[in-house]
Amino acid sequence: MPLNAIELAKLFHDKNPGITQGHRMCPGCAAPNVVKFALMTAIAKGYEPVVGLATGCLEVSTTIYPYTAWNIPYIHNAFENVAATISGVETAFRAAKKRGEIPADKKLAFFAFAGDGGTYDIGLQSLSGAVERGHKFIYIVYDNEGYMNTGNQRSGSTPPGSDTTTAPVGKKLPGKAQLKKNIVEIMAAHENVYVATVALSEPMDFMKKIEKALEFDGPSFIAAHSACVRFWRVNDDKAVETSKLAVETLYWPLYEVERGVYRVTKKVTNPRPVADYIKSQGRFKPLLSRPDAQEVIDEIQEYVNRRYERLLALEEATKDKPIR
Repeated sequence: MPLNAIELAKLFHDKNPGITQGHRMCPGCAAPNVVKFALMTAIAKGYEPVVGLATGCLEVSTTIYPYTAWNIPYIHNAFENVAATISGVETAFRAAKKRGEIPADKKLAFFAFAGDGGTYDIGLQSLSGAVERGHKFIYIVYDNEGYMNTGNQRSGSTPPGSDTTTAPVGKKLPGKAQLKKNIVEIMAAHENVYVATVALSEPMDFMKKIEKALEFDGPSFIAAHSACVRFWRVNDDKAVETSKLAVETLYWPLYEVERGVYRVTKKVTNPRPVADYIKSQGRFKPLLSRPDAQEVIDEIQEYVNRRYERLLALEEATKDKPIR
């Protein structure tokens, strides 16, 4: 049976889901809720979570020595190798089960969390290798579209026109010129993998995809829209609203790919203009003051429209045609 909000409220009304209050993430940061949605789902389905966490905002703010906000098995590793680390833990678990050192019916869920810097860029090789080897784990990127832990530098996830310290919006250039790297399609290109996008504004869709990932016989990759209130320049109560705008403007389409079969999980029939999303965030304010601002916005609008049309076409073309 799929989870529902009432069941989760009853289960977690008097306990935390593995990450506690009192951490030092910025007020309103989306990343802790991304973690909570994932861990709550796993625990509610009878799994004991094990977490690997790459260096980044979430790591440095939840494990400031000698304190930790985690009360489940947790491993911090380097920026670039969380996928390798969690795949090693998963392999050790299977070996221990085979030797009879762990009960055969014990259910563990192996999660790797990382930001976009540790996923799109620094950790891509490790991630691709772990997925290609077929380890059963769930890798979740909390995508805040920049190296926020070190002060808002450009990453492969940063969209055009966003003001960052290493690709600033100035007199010569309107910020980063390149489109955001499509990490979801890169991961979907691997064989025997479950891939999905999620947003905090759609919690039931989020949790259904975690359920699918838990049941999937192989690696899973989930990209979570994760507003950085500090460097996106939005109020600290706007992370969910920003996430909703991202979905409604097609900037962040919600879909899944299971062994090559595409499914758009939230159809947007009357999308809002992407300008609504851009104008809601201060990181685009320098862009909006430039004379060529509309050209950049039009480029993003054309891209998100074509991408969504392509997703719908892939949904139709791959229906009932899994790779294996």
